[in-house]
Amino acid sequence: MLLKNLIKNIPSNKNNIPIAGIASNSNDVRKNYIFFAIKGKKENGEKYIKDAITKGASIIVCSKKCKFKDRNILVIKKKNIRNFLSKTVSKFYKLKPKNIIAVTGTNGKTSVADMFYQLFNLNNFSVASIGTLGVKYNNKILKTKLTSPDTISLHKNLNFLKKKKIDNVIIEASSHGLDQQRLHHIAFKSGILTNFSQDHLDYHQNMKAYLNAKMILFRKILKERSSIISDKDIAQFKILKKISNQRGLKILSIHNEFLKVRNYLPSFPDFKAKNLAMAILAAKICGLKDHLIYNKIKKIKDVNGRLELVRKLPNKAKVFIDYAHTPDALTKTLESLKNEYKKNISIVFGCGGDRDKKKRPLMAKIANQHCKKIYVTDDNPRNEDPKKIRKKILKYISPRKSFDISSRSKAIKKSIETASPGEIILVAGKGHEENQIYKNKIYNISDKKIIKNIIVKSRKLSDKKLDNLENKLILQKIIGKSKFYFNGLSTDTRSIKKDNLFLAIRGKKNNGNNFINYALKKGASCVVSDSLKKNGKKIIKVKNSITFLNSFAKFKRKNSSANIIAITGSAGKTSLKNLLGQLLQKFGKTYFSPKSFNNYLGVPISLSNLKSYDKFGVFEVGMSKAGEIKNLTKLIKPHIGIITNIGEAHLENFKNMKGIAKAKSEIIENIQSGGTIILNRDDKFFSDLSKKAKL
Repeated sequence: MLLKNLIKNIPSNKNNIPIAGIASNSNDVRKNYIFFAIKGKKENGEKYIKDAITKGASIIVCSKKCKFKDRNILVIKKKNIRNFLSKTVSKFYKLKPKNIIAVTGTNGKTSVADMFYQLFNLNNFSVASIGTLGVKYNNKILKTKLTSPDTISLHKNLNFLKKKKIDNVIIEASSHGLDQQRLHHIAFKSGILTNFSQDHLDYHQNMKAYLNAKMILFRKILKERSSIISDKDIAQFKILKKISNQRGLKILSIHNEFLKVRNYLPSFPDFKAKNLAMAILAAKICGLKDHLIYNKIKKIKDVNGRLELVRKLPNKAKVFIDYAHTPDALTKTLESLKNEYKKNISIVFGCGGDRDKKKRPLMAKIANQHCKKIYVTDDNPRNEDPKKIRKKILKYISPRKSFDISSRSKAIKKSIETASPGEIILVAGKGHEENQIYKNKIYNISDKKIIKNIIVKSRKLSDKKLDNLENKLILQKIIGKSKFYFNGLSTDTRSIKKDNLFLAIRGKKNNGNNFINYALKKGASCVVSDSLKKNGKKIIKVKNSITFLNSFAKFKRKNSSANIIAITGSAGKTSLKNLLGQLLQKFGKTYFSPKSFNNYLGVPISLSNLKSYDKFGVFEVGMSKAGEIKNLTKLIKPHIGIITNIGEAHLENFKNMKGIAKAKSEIIENIQSGGTIILNRDDKFFSDLSKKAKL
């Protein structure tokens, strides 16, 4: 290409200089190259001008303040050299895909980009993504060093992809890349803002500067009539709306698409569903039809290193990795794990050196809030003292649950080797990365490979053995030392099964203590009784059997990672419980209480038989007087509550129907934070119940 076709207003005798390439690193210069001498934060390209000329550069572009002169070399001086580089290189690599999307935001860029790629790829359309995971196309990956490649590499890659007949491309736009004008002079069809929270303050100094860097995409780069995609629930949506009005851009909220995704993929956590909704809107803008998207949506796979389940241990513990390295990302990841698995979450993490130091105490506090065990280890210390980084993190974590292990591989190994049955381990901060930086040394290390290669000696536990172990541990917490393993709890010898625990309860008609021998003959593993004077070979003496039952039920509920539903109402409880239980069994292991186990005995008995591996639990709750539902649902702690209807059952114990409605509404008080109440709109007390739910 001739120089006159790249740069205007040059001396006429230089117009026909042939240009073979463009470089901003003197090591990349070849004969007839243009060398852009850019002054950065760490290096000044002007120092390498002579080196570039020696290697064959025929044109030098530098800043207005550059003092270099050479009669034999054309030196072009520009006020904004980065912008001029972008403009020039866009002309040199003039071939570009038809549909190019840019995605920026603190978290989620890689996930949105990869999901966009998957949507097209699943439908056999050509597609590429450029970002943290590299240049991905035709199921190949070219690795890159930066989230947003340097200006020359970016345009070169786009030119290459167009030659491969790829017309749908999504690019991750980092705040650094936007600030350094790496993405200028690209005709983006749409720009996406995923979210905005604290990160990179080492570079941007403050949140305002960081936000302004993100907004460059929307304020300066997007052309008129292109579109903005974002989430109307984030504060920055108002800013985007103002920009769209000023610049003639179309703004799209993901709200409706998000609801549609949740309908198709109910198990997706909200942040993951929002990322997918953004990818879907971008794909639609690029021409992918709605029916093609939703015919393939259930085939979307986890993104490499983004809340990725890497290993299931023999004791049912699970190990995840995630790239979360900001307070917001760590919060969302841990909340997502909590929503799915409830409790018993451990974490292995650290913070990078030479980066935003203000986020270290924030991330430490988040880990301390959500996790039972915290293994603080090295991330990428870079030029900082790794011990001081860990010390700063540990300052904000309870000493009772923290471990200081510098070696990342040893920290991961320790977390796995000491994992309790059903424990969830999150290894956070590095995700897909395969190296670790200590000063000027780079070591090959992959969290995923470490996790997969650790040899776990423990034998694989069946679901039954896992439940037996959990029951034994709960029994030990209540009564002290115990050697008994058992599967399930029963108070009725007619329904007792082999290896059950038989709980002898004195009732109005029958005394369970009279049936102890019969229970043992039927195969009961052990018996709990408050009647006998001392322990027998298989008999455990307690002060009060009902107190024991409630304690056992509380521990069972506390340990459970199941999604819990509680149903009350004057009629239809049992039918709805059975229907819902049978339906949920199609989505995972489900426990629902037998018969009408809905009173002060039935509910704790049902909870006591909730298995550690159950994904769902459905319980019915009855009452004959005020306060009973409150006490029972306090034990159940449901995520979802249902009131079928308000009828006249037990009216004799209330002044009027309103009293019954008030008693039924007690279920609302014990629904877990962020939970749901389902009400019958046709019921005449719907308005009263709805008002209480909204309080």
